[in-house]
Amino acid sequence: MSNSLPATFVKGFHDEEQVRRMEYRELGSTGLRVSKIALGGATLSNLFDDDFDREEGIRTVHEAIKSGINYIDTAPFYGKSEELLGQALKDVPREAYYIATKVARYERDPAKMFNYTGEKARASVKRSLDLLGLDSVDVLQVHDVDAAPSLDIVLNETIPVLEEYVKAGKARFIGITGYDVDILKECAERGKGRIQLVLSYARYTLVDNTLLRHMKAFRELGVGVICAAAHSLGLLTNRGPAAWHPGSPELLEVGKRGSEICRQRGVELGKLAMYYTMQLDGAATFLIGIPNRQLLRINLDAVLNGLTSNEQEVLIYLRENVFTKSYSWCSTLETVNMFK
Repeated sequence: MSNSLPATFVKGFHDEEQVRRMEYRELGSTGLRVSKIALGGATLSNLFDDDFDREEGIRTVHEAIKSGINYIDTAPFYGKSEELLGQALKDVPREAYYIATKVARYERDPAKMFNYTGEKARASVKRSLDLLGLDSVDVLQVHDVDAAPSLDIVLNETIPVLEEYVKAGKARFIGITGYDVDILKECAERGKGRIQLVLSYARYTLVDNTLLRHMKAFRELGVGVICAAAHSLGLLTNRGPAAWHPGSPELLEVGKRGSEICRQRGVELGKLAMYYTMQLDGAATFLIGIPNRQLLRINLDAVLNGLTSNEQEVLIYLRENVFTKSYSWCSTLETVNMFK
C-alpha cells in the first residue's frame, strides 16, 4: 500500500482506497511517479481484434484511471486508439493521468508503415493532439527505432521535431520504443540527455529475458524503463496468440503447452505472466493492453494481491518444466506483413 497519494490523485474522482493500494514508482529522471501497471492503447482498437467493443473500451479506461492507473500509452499506428482515448478522457480530469503517444509508425500497409522524417513527425503530433482532444501530452516517443533506416535519422531528424514540441510546452519528455534491446541501448546512449524514456516490449517475459542485458546501462543513463507486453503479444494467455504471432513453431508450441496446463489447473496464464514480469527490478511501470474490464480486474488482482497458492504452484511448475529457455523472434521489419 502506498504511504502517499500520487500527484495525479483527484479527490472525488478516484477510488481513494484503490489508489492507496497501488504502488507508484519514479519514472527515470522525469520526476513523474507512475503506477506499477500502465494502460496500453494498442488493444483499445481493432488493431488486434476485429470484434473490439468500443464502448467497453471507454468504460475500461474510466475504471482503470479511477483504480489508480495513471500512465496511458497510445500511438497513431494503433487504429482508432487515440480517437477512443480522446472520447474517454473528456470525462476525466486532465491532472488524473499522464499520457504518451508516438510518431514514425503509421499505417498497416508495409510500404507506408514507417516514416521517420521530421515533416511527418510534425504533422503526426498535431493530429494526435487533435484526436486526443488535448493541448499537450506528457511524453512523445519515436515508435520502433529498430525499424528506422539508421539511428542517424532518428537522432538528427525525428527527435529534433519532438524537442520543438517540448520547447513549445506541447510535451514534457521524449522516449524511444522498440523490440531490439541492443538498438534501444545504442539510441539511448547516442541521445544521452535528450531521451528520458525507453519502452521495450516482450523482452522480459516468461519466455524471453533479453531486457536484462541492458537494465544496468539504462539505469546509468538515467532513462526510465517501461516494460511492455508481458503476455508476449497474446502468447502467454489461456486464449493463446492470434494466427499472425511472429514466434517460431517451437515457441508457439511452448506457449500452447503452458496455456493447456493453466486451463487444466483452473488458472489464467495471463495473470501468471503479468505477475512474473512485474518482478523485474528497475522498471518503472509495466505496460499492458487491456481491452475490457474483466482483463483489467484480473491484472489489477495480480498487482494488488499477488498470486494464490495454487497459482504460485502452477507458475513454479511452468518455469521448471515448460518455460525453461529464452526465445526471441525476428526483427521489427520482418514482422510488418502480419498487419496486412
